[in-house]
Amino acid sequence: MKTRPYHHGDLRAALLALAEDTLRDRGPGELSLRELARAAGVSPAAPSRHFRTKQALLDALALEGFDRLTAAMTEALARTGDSFGERLTALTRTYVTFAIGNPALLELMFSRKHEPTAPAELIEATQRLMAMATGLIEDGQRRGEVREGPVIRLAVPLAAVLQGMTDLALSGGFTEEQVEEGLVEMIDFIRRGYRP
Repeated sequence: MKTRPYHHGDLRAALLALAEDTLRDRGPGELSLRELARAAGVSPAAPSRHFRTKQALLDALALEGFDRLTAAMTEALARTGDSFGERLTALTRTYVTFAIGNPALLELMFSRKHEPTAPAELIEATQRLMAMATGLIEDGQRRGEVREGPVIRLAVPLAAVLQGMTDLALSGGFTEEQVEEGLVEMIDFIRRGYRP
């Protein structure tokens, strides 16, 4: 019987990539460290150097998703203007595009946010993402483009509308054109609601 090698060029990255493929194709219940090791061409014990449990792997994958989404949103903001409308458009489009392209990953990212056993890094990543939305609203208030009020309270409708739009886009009952038209209307709806 041939034994598989223990070492791998970048096993951690390879396992995360394979895990994301499995998550997208078959869901988190089908993830197995042993199966991922086999797919990576390493011994069954090799993944334990990076992930002690399947949950640790899922948490790392969720954290990577937050890092990718936050980076994409930061980049979108860097390429846009300073007005609230421009920045709102950049953030919402980036979020919805990411969500449509990565539905299983997005679900995983937010699945443990209220669990007491969720790692601190995952909670912090969720808070950083929320801080981008609240920062957008605060900046709009300072510029006189957003009505006054507690920022957290004003952020709730934004999160709800974004999640609703994402769910509609992922439901499969809409064409790409309808999703685009809906996104334009959603952004306009949010802007009107925030006006002073």
